[in-house]
Amino acid sequence: MRVPLSWLREYVEIPAEATPDDILASLVSVGFEEEDVHRFELTGPIVVGQVLDFVEEPQSNGKTIRWCQVQVAPEGETAADGGDAVHGIVCGASNFFKGDKVVVTLPGAVLPGPFPIAARKTYGHVSDGMMASAKELGLGTEHAGIIRLAELGVDAPVGSDALALLGLDDVAVEINVTPDRGYAMSLRGVAREYALATGAAFHDPADVDFAALEQGTGFPLAVQDDNPIRGKAAVNEFVLRIVRDVDPSRPTPPWMVARLTLAGIRPLGILIDITNYVMLELGNPMHGYDLDTLTGGITVRRAREGETFETLDGQKRKLHTEDLLITDDNGPIGLAGVMGGLHSEMTGTTKNVLIEAANFDTISIARAARRHKLPSEASKRFERGVDPLIGFVAARRVADLMVELAGGTHDPVGGALFTEVFTEAIALPHGFVSGLIGVDYSTAEVVDALTRIGCDVTDEADAYEVVPPTWRPDLTDKWTLAEEVARVHGLDRIPSVLPTPPSGRGFTAAQQARRRVSNALAAAGFVETPSFPFTTAEANNLHGSATGEEVPSIKLANPLDGQSPYLRRSLVPGLLAVAHRNASRGLTDLSLFETGTVFLPQPGVEYGTADVPALGQHPSEETLNELFAAIPPQPRHVAVLLAGNITPKQPEHAAEAAGLSEALDAVRVIAAAAGVRIDVVQGERAALHPGRTGVLSVGGTTVGYVGEVLPAVAEAADLHGRITVAELDLDAVIGAVGPLQVAETLSGFPAATQDVSLIVAADVPAAEVASALVAGAGELLESTRLVDDYRGQGVDAGSKSLTFALRFRASDRTLTAAEATEAKLAGVAVAAEKFGAQIRD
Repeated sequence: MRVPLSWLREYVEIPAEATPDDILASLVSVGFEEEDVHRFELTGPIVVGQVLDFVEEPQSNGKTIRWCQVQVAPEGETAADGGDAVHGIVCGASNFFKGDKVVVTLPGAVLPGPFPIAARKTYGHVSDGMMASAKELGLGTEHAGIIRLAELGVDAPVGSDALALLGLDDVAVEINVTPDRGYAMSLRGVAREYALATGAAFHDPADVDFAALEQGTGFPLAVQDDNPIRGKAAVNEFVLRIVRDVDPSRPTPPWMVARLTLAGIRPLGILIDITNYVMLELGNPMHGYDLDTLTGGITVRRAREGETFETLDGQKRKLHTEDLLITDDNGPIGLAGVMGGLHSEMTGTTKNVLIEAANFDTISIARAARRHKLPSEASKRFERGVDPLIGFVAARRVADLMVELAGGTHDPVGGALFTEVFTEAIALPHGFVSGLIGVDYSTAEVVDALTRIGCDVTDEADAYEVVPPTWRPDLTDKWTLAEEVARVHGLDRIPSVLPTPPSGRGFTAAQQARRRVSNALAAAGFVETPSFPFTTAEANNLHGSATGEEVPSIKLANPLDGQSPYLRRSLVPGLLAVAHRNASRGLTDLSLFETGTVFLPQPGVEYGTADVPALGQHPSEETLNELFAAIPPQPRHVAVLLAGNITPKQPEHAAEAAGLSEALDAVRVIAAAAGVRIDVVQGERAALHPGRTGVLSVGGTTVGYVGEVLPAVAEAADLHGRITVAELDLDAVIGAVGPLQVAETLSGFPAATQDVSLIVAADVPAAEVASALVAGAGELLESTRLVDDYRGQGVDAGSKSLTFALRFRASDRTLTAAEATEAKLAGVAVAAEKFGAQIRD
């Protein structure tokens, strides 16, 4: 919210010496965030001048300029730039006459841009300054001619300061208004908050006797709401006033233009400017209709199925049955609280104006603005809550300004619908505020704070009965009242005390395991790259299943990206996108990982069908089970991706490309951190290279895969070279961890090492042969490691030779070679029984 200070001073007594920073500091003290200070980007001598004479001089380029003699200081005095009282100025505009008073920017001035003004030779003359247009001064978009003070209805002596005359010396402070404090999106609200912070006297611009408003009657007005949202009325106040015989060609006064511009509102003509001005002043969005374009009375209703409406921006919009409309007998003329209609807007030919001031249901307006992607100054206020008692005052204020500034006359015909406003009292127990905030507030401080923000407070036996003001719909319970007490008396009073953590809390075993896995991967050189969980159906089919066939996916009703409307079944597509983004920026050596949830809907199951329970009570066990059954399984996965070189090229050392072995190392890091053993056997997946793909399992249960991405899949992701990935169901890996085991005492006796080479069929996984050796060798076998996989001369076609390094050790003695050999042969016997393994000579 931008707040012009000259405007703010009309409603609250601000010390003359107060700077914008002082005012911001006061507003910050009552809970607003400081944003910025805004000024007109004008400096230097800018004065009122009078055109004494001019000569029109046609130019060879077809343009006609005027060589003007302009008085910029009283006779006999020096001009503000130190020059003569009369300056020669070249001007291309032709909308002025002899004797006109204009705005002159003298040499040394700087206009927005920045555009410095200096005496310069042009069109055969030395132009000693410039006569300015509204656009050149930052007062609007009008650039057809220079400013004539007579048109603006203002006058001032020659040589006087034009900045002060036009309000261009004003300053605006900008604050961030949180969604719960919509009342502060008006000068009325900000002035009240400044008074709250400083104790300055506040003059409420809405403090008007309702009996003096002379509300008109006789204009047909009705509300028809057959589809209320949450059972709330669509509108609880609707006021109509009529002003006739307005002159839309009249200029908006300079003070209003300056204030609207500083407030961030573009001036659009006197009639629209007045409605915007009152909206900023009182906080109630206003709308004016060209009365002569309307037929019949006004009806407020919901949109009908298939109905369309053309808004002010020229867009024809398909309406939803929840949309709230303002209609006449011919159809919609406004999308309530959001934007008016194109065919009933006030224009340069409008003579009679129908003024609307209303108070709409906040949810209806918020949904409509988001549904049609039409955030507006009106919707921002309505969705936060507007004072329901301000509509009559605002409508009369607009009508009075149209009479005063646009030459109109009040019409006794009008209309109004009003629902009695009842604000329910809130019980605030004694001592509750101090107990919640941690500050020992006295009774007087609590009552004073709540009274100063506009509440009616009654001190009962064991609690305060607090009735919030109508402009504070955010005050709904004792907690929000306690927050107000803390805000008014200063948040700096709240002590900094470290809370005592309750015993027995901390990470669960699963949380600790997930953190260990992430830390271990980071320590191994991988970079964590979280990504959005949104993807395409094609990516889910390719990476979310082993075969690449179509699989069920969850489609979002309102996705952030229409091209990726599905929730992911795999983390790999996100890692491929991250790798592409890095590669496009020249980062080709990548070791990435991500942990996150995937969404695995089961075929034939319908999700999202459970009813959301009412707030305010704990749901039953049955309700919770229904809610859990209505969402798909969402296990946590961990995935890694490697691309480029794992070791860069350096003197006497060639670059080493990342490949499948490095991806397997990452799997071992995950296994070690989780405390499990992960077995790898050759397998297949649609997105991975056949022959370079492994299936990962823990205790016989498949938990993931590892492999090299197919070149075609990598190319589709704009990646080049060898790309390897691994993905594991982290929940399944952690769930496979058994009970804690007590570590055995390390043996002090030496180990006996032996190798064995076994010939087996080429399609027998080495991991299964190793498992057979372990099972047969018994407890003396301490470790087994595959050291060679040979296929070639000396080995029959269709077979392979697997060499394992075996280490044997006993805890109570030194093993003999015979004992180690016996255990080895026992393992070979099991391998022979299962796989027909033979010892290679």
